[in-house]
Amino acid sequence: MKGGTKALLAVCVIAAAVGIGIYASFANTYNRIVALEETVESQWGQVQNVYQRRLDLIPNLVETVRAAAAHEEDVFTEIAEARSRAGGVVTLSADALDDPQAFARFQQAQGALSSALQRLLSVSENYPELRANENFLALQDQLEGTENRISVERRRFNEAVREYNTYIRQFPRVIIAKTAGFNEKQYFSADDEAARAPAVSFE
Repeated sequence: MKGGTKALLAVCVIAAAVGIGIYASFANTYNRIVALEETVESQWGQVQNVYQRRLDLIPNLVETVRAAAAHEEDVFTEIAEARSRAGGVVTLSADALDDPQAFARFQQAQGALSSALQRLLSVSENYPELRANENFLALQDQLEGTENRISVERRRFNEAVREYNTYIRQFPRVIIAKTAGFNEKQYFSADDEAARAPAVSFE
């Protein structure tokens, strides 16, 4: 009887040790996924900040160009509409990073705004007085800096997404990720129109 009790106790100890090991592995993996997802969402906040900065620069830029090129009304209408569409999705929640359609709409709106800015800046090349306007030159510099920051933040975001997606797709983490409801995040497309900064040089 004593031998049977010892064997049962040994089995219980082994089972408990295995259970604790499995739990610890699950907890560590889960916590790592959470940390990586937080990094993605934090970086997403940075992306939104720079897009918002660009959005905020546009009214002053438009008004400065309008003063010199008042008859280019179709360009001003186009940029106003693009800004309105982009403004509606610039604060896309982090939940949308799991939604390919919502993320595609965000990229499309930002791409349309980049195209409209490109057209505005192309039109302004026809007005030499703008090249001497200090306010316009300052806005041009701010826009160029913002476009550079957009590019940097998008790259950092994609790196965070790549690390997160790679981690949750590896076995056996994929089982834990799927069980816990963690989904792959969307990348910015390298070929998307929004990735190309408007040309803001007038030299």
